[in-house]
Amino acid sequence: MTRKFIDMHCDTISELQKSEAGESLLENHLCVHMEGMEKAGTMIQFFACFANGKDYVEGPPVWNAGHRQISPEAWDLAYGAVLDMIRRIRREENEKLRGIRSYEEIQENVRLGRISAIATVEEGGVLNGRAKRLEELYREGIRLITLTWNYENCLGYPNSRDSEMMNRGLKAFGLEMVERMNALGMLVDVSHLSDGGFWDCIRVSRTPVVASHSNVRALCNVPRNLTDDMLRALAEKGGVAGLNFYPVFLREEIQNVTVQDIACHAAHMIDAAGEELPAIGTDFDGFVCGSVTGYLRGPADMEQVWEAMKKQGITERQMDKIWSENALRVLKEVL
Repeated sequence: MTRKFIDMHCDTISELQKSEAGESLLENHLCVHMEGMEKAGTMIQFFACFANGKDYVEGPPVWNAGHRQISPEAWDLAYGAVLDMIRRIRREENEKLRGIRSYEEIQENVRLGRISAIATVEEGGVLNGRAKRLEELYREGIRLITLTWNYENCLGYPNSRDSEMMNRGLKAFGLEMVERMNALGMLVDVSHLSDGGFWDCIRVSRTPVVASHSNVRALCNVPRNLTDDMLRALAEKGGVAGLNFYPVFLREEIQNVTVQDIACHAAHMIDAAGEELPAIGTDFDGFVCGSVTGYLRGPADMEQVWEAMKKQGITERQMDKIWSENALRVLKEVL
């Protein structure tokens, strides 16, 4: 029997927007498409609307602590691109895939055997200091915002190997937007955020905080991953951490990555913070599926992850929670 699952992060819509081949979710060369989602038993797919700020910067690059600086004009252009992606998701709807804006709509899609699509923004910099944009994004159907990507923005600072930047917290506008997201019913996503920003979100948010696609720093020591203290804080907040399948965040020798590495990160999350914490946030199409020989090619291969988790000693009950129940619990509370 196929186990229904929720994927809290993929970059497929952004990649389809860049494609000139006329592809769609129905048929494409990417990781995520309708056939693969149906085979995997996808219940909910979060689709990130991501516009890379540097693509809209004119003139020579400006750097700070190894991070590109993005101009206000570039953020405005990126915001327009994000709106285009949101509308693209709506155009991709079909009889088996429907966008949702509430938990009740998720329930209705489950009843009708349809996959639910949740639109997200992966880069809060597109707000560009304008609170009204948050309201507009909510009206457009956005239900999760990843506060930063890899650049400083109006909300805060990104994860970084520069210790000073890594310790910086949210800016005043970032704190204000977290509170407003709570009020609207939007998920606050700390993946990509600085450690200081992470702890500010834990302190300020009145609803569960999520890391949509982040792994365990103790197993793969990169700043994008989370320390055990951070994992425990997320769990205590009632949130989840989506296991990221991107090889570079699973092990430092990426050429040796296997699905067993995913299972190791899941088991560590359970040991460190409990079985209510781990979820799935594949990051499919944020990396090239099939780029590592023998590794996952997309949702259709999810059974391999299931088998790896069983081999790791993760129980059937725990897998039910990882596959869907933990993420569904948070969606029910926040939306």
